Amino acid sequence: MQNLLGLDAAGLQAFVAALGEKPFRGRQLLRWIHRRGASDFEAMSDLARSLRARLAQTAGVQALPVISDSTSTDGTRKWLLDVGHGNAIETVFIPEEDRGTLCVSSQAGCAMNCLFCSTGRQGFNRNLTTAEIIGQLWWAEHALRAQLGITAEHERVISNVVLMGMGEPLQNLDALLPALRLMLDDNAYGLSRRRVTVSTSGLVRQIDKLASACPVALAVSLHAPNDALRDRLVPLNRKHPLQELMAACRRYLRHAPRDFITFEYVMLDGVNDSPAQARELVALVRDVPCKFNLIPFNDFPGSGLARSPALRVREFAEVLIDAGIVTTTRKTRGDDIDAACGQLAGEVQDRTRRASRAAERLPPVTTVAAS
Repeated sequence: MQNLLGLDAAGLQAFVAALGEKPFRGRQLLRWIHRRGASDFEAMSDLARSLRARLAQTAGVQALPVISDSTSTDGTRKWLLDVGHGNAIETVFIPEEDRGTLCVSSQAGCAMNCLFCSTGRQGFNRNLTTAEIIGQLWWAEHALRAQLGITAEHERVISNVVLMGMGEPLQNLDALLPALRLMLDDNAYGLSRRRVTVSTSGLVRQIDKLASACPVALAVSLHAPNDALRDRLVPLNRKHPLQELMAACRRYLRHAPRDFITFEYVMLDGVNDSPAQARELVALVRDVPCKFNLIPFNDFPGSGLARSPALRVREFAEVLIDAGIVTTTRKTRGDDIDAACGQLAGEVQDRTRRASRAAERLPPVTTVAAS
């Protein structure tokens, strides 16, 4: 049984061609499924009755089962979705006055094992399929429309998608690319490339592949100004050190829909938050057009880390701003339902004993005087 959520425009055309139908039937299916949220073939009234019968026998539109649906006091909404074998993923909707952003997961768990992330502490289970990635957007968009009483297919609740949920998106590129194409397709969600952001911890070769295959906005989880510290915080850095990563960012900008890279930087008390380290960052990115998003650390059991004080975050930001770098500090959203950055852990089974190993590479916490 083919799950049609996993097929982009080309895939749907090939699927209907195999049924003896003309290519435009694929476009019709695309609009019914993604623009209108239909999962019942009988509701697809402009399809021939014979085609609807064949579709019912060979295909389906199957989203992941919802385990729980939580709403924060600030309006942030989190769905816990069942991916089987005792594992789950999380999808988070963040409403704002001028946009609605959906944070999408790409893997069940994460293999990157970044020191400050609860998802990474719990190990890696598997890559998600294209249907499971785009199915999060399909479910959230149409559930939110139903809640708000929106019936017009051109009225969208979700205006932005960020691949910043559980997992490293570029480690799952084969499934990610068709999902991105669906997000951008005018017959599906019609999002602009500037409003779809892929976040990566720094997989250099995959950054190049994304640039050539489907360039969207790029965010890089940086978190340290030098290799010695980043090796500890983001173990991938040992394979792809900072100079290689900066070179990949410069190459990506030749194709990117935006003229800058977003660098994400979790602020860790006494670890990576001194003014001297901010000046190191300025030197590191001097030839990479960029903006910085400073992220307050969200604690989780056994992290051994603490959030930087607000004053130190401001001092750190001022160094970057004074150097002409656009810098924002992310407002923490959904932390009362564990939906904030770094808190997405789902129900991933830890088979790697990472929690005990993480302590071995924890940087010593020292208080650095402002300078």
